[in-house]
Amino acid sequence: MNTPETSQNLAQPSPIRPPALVLPNNQKASRRARCQIMGIVNVTDDSFSDGGQYNTVDRAVEHAHRLIHQGADIIDVGGESTRPGATRVDPEQERQRITPVIRELAAAGIVTSIDTMRAVTAEAAVEAGVSMINDVSGGMADPHMYRVMAESGLPVCLMHWQTLQFGDASGEHDGDVVADVHSSLDQLVDNALEAGVAEHNIALDPGLGFAKSAEDNWALLHSLRSFTDGRFPILVGASRKRFLAAIRGARGLESGLQLADPATAAVTALSAQAGAWAVRVHEVAVSRDSVDVAYAWQTGGQKT
Repeated sequence: MNTPETSQNLAQPSPIRPPALVLPNNQKASRRARCQIMGIVNVTDDSFSDGGQYNTVDRAVEHAHRLIHQGADIIDVGGESTRPGATRVDPEQERQRITPVIRELAAAGIVTSIDTMRAVTAEAAVEAGVSMINDVSGGMADPHMYRVMAESGLPVCLMHWQTLQFGDASGEHDGDVVADVHSSLDQLVDNALEAGVAEHNIALDPGLGFAKSAEDNWALLHSLRSFTDGRFPILVGASRKRFLAAIRGARGLESGLQLADPATAAVTALSAQAGAWAVRVHEVAVSRDSVDVAYAWQTGGQKT
């Protein structure tokens, strides 16, 4: 029979608490101790999963409010697709897509991030009241981006993407992907710090699905703890990626990427348990449940 001391030893380890990254207007302080949910709003015609669904201001804002109601902590607004085969949009078109959406959401007190690789778009988003800059190129696509990040004083996310053609996520990675991503992210951090970005404002993203094979993506997830054990918060963006749809075999790829939502939820739970700061997802409700289940599991049901 287990004694109280034995039961204590058999208990789950202390919950992994992701590093803090405080965003302006974040009113969900009670949830900061657990993995955050970043809901995706693509104000585009050609995004890989939901292109054309929210390509007007009214539809995008309505969808953002829906995601907040489902449990999103942050709304990530993007005006340019980076799907495999995508082409860059005109900078002015990107700005016109995202600025009114961010302005309306910020006025409603909603925490937002801008998903852009362009400094001018990031500047426009900052003026509109955005809470965070999320650059999938890690600041490498635009030589002025680090300056904008530093001058904004906002939290930023730097993603790994080894490519010669920013804008098209197709391709594969050569070599030891885990070691290379660690090394590349370290370099991105050095670049940002040298430009004046505050260390406490930096989050990192290993870049699942960006010029990486399915094997690369699984290797990175398998080694996720090696990233979350570092000094920077980690964002995981696996939602509806092809390597998740492929879990179902050929029928999964043929039936639409929305069928990857259950697999996304599983990755969300495992990422939360591994200490990810946030997950970026299309379907918020199921990922909200996944994070809350992971947190309850880790804490033995203790309230925050």
